[in-house]
Amino acid sequence: MKRMKLLKHWYLPSVLTCVVFLSSAFSLFSQADSCRLRISLLTCSPGQELYSSWGHTAIRVTDSATGTDIVYNYGTFDDSDPLFLFNFTKGLMIYALSSYPFSDFVLEYQSQGRGVIEQKLEMNCSEKQKLYSALQINNLQENRFYNYYFHTDNCTSRARDMIVKNTGDSLKFKPIISTPPPSYRNLIHVYLDNSLQYWNKFGIDILLGANLDKKVSNYDAMFLPDYLMKGFDSSSVNNKPFVSESRTVLPITLPAPEKPIFTPFVLFLTIAIAIAFLSMSKAKWLKTSLFFFDLILFLTLGVLGCLLVILWIIRIDDVCRNNYNLLWALPTHLPIAFFVFSKKDWVRRYFRLVFFLTILLAICWWLIPQQFNAALVPILLLIALRAWVRSKN
Repeated sequence: MKRMKLLKHWYLPSVLTCVVFLSSAFSLFSQADSCRLRISLLTCSPGQELYSSWGHTAIRVTDSATGTDIVYNYGTFDDSDPLFLFNFTKGLMIYALSSYPFSDFVLEYQSQGRGVIEQKLEMNCSEKQKLYSALQINNLQENRFYNYYFHTDNCTSRARDMIVKNTGDSLKFKPIISTPPPSYRNLIHVYLDNSLQYWNKFGIDILLGANLDKKVSNYDAMFLPDYLMKGFDSSSVNNKPFVSESRTVLPITLPAPEKPIFTPFVLFLTIAIAIAFLSMSKAKWLKTSLFFFDLILFLTLGVLGCLLVILWIIRIDDVCRNNYNLLWALPTHLPIAFFVFSKKDWVRRYFRLVFFLTILLAICWWLIPQQFNAALVPILLLIALRAWVRSKN
């Protein structure tokens, strides 16, 4: 009897202790299991195509419990759409969020020779689950499409906003841009210069207006993948680094770009010098040839001016508005070009006005709130020269 009492006295507390221990262990296991998710930012280096010149961003979600390893990519678009080019011109570019295995993502960028850097983000369990759920909801067919705007709402800014929104107020960014702050144009120029895309840079500087010269804030600069990577790398959450680990997934194997034989500045300067020498000649056949050159020159300028006006009007976004290139690419050149052979007074007065307007534009170059491409210098010289000659004939 005494032995039974002792056994009872010893057995029941022991069982209760085991139950409490197992319950605590299960609770800890469940808590650890709730943190099975790993969230990381993927930053891809620039590619060879113009649209990939600034790199790319995606979000990787790894679930160790289910073996899931998915990449969420906001940069998917369908260029086979028959209306793609028309919508692109209007600024109505439909992009979509897509998801696919991380292994496919790696193979895609490996085939392009582009590098990929992964940053593991320091987020608590609830933030990870909240972000994962938000991405899954956003990836539904009715939610995945959005209107893409290059510098305000793109694949990188979408990833940035999704992560920031689901991280909370504890995420703090440090300054990553210089003082005084650069403009959007300054930032995109760096990539075009590094990849020797001087002609693409020239085209962008002509087609996109003064709104691209707006100064960026620290947060705005993160529309570019490299700047978002820098922003996260220097940020903190609850006084701890937001990026707990960084690694190179893929090295850059893309060959260095080849420098073009003629840059816009060199080509137009060569033409301007050649035309200046030819304009001093008294040979009749040369004067006749220069008449045809003027026809082509002012016709081209007129067509370009009309294009800039059309883009200003029809674009849904504002990147083509307030374009001061219209001060030299006058739409009125289009009809006037066909009168370069005329000796009427009104034609001479028109070209005299063009001459003085071009000279004034050159003098006020630094006062205009839009950064002009350097290749415009020889173009303005060429316009002024031929407008002066036409005003005297």
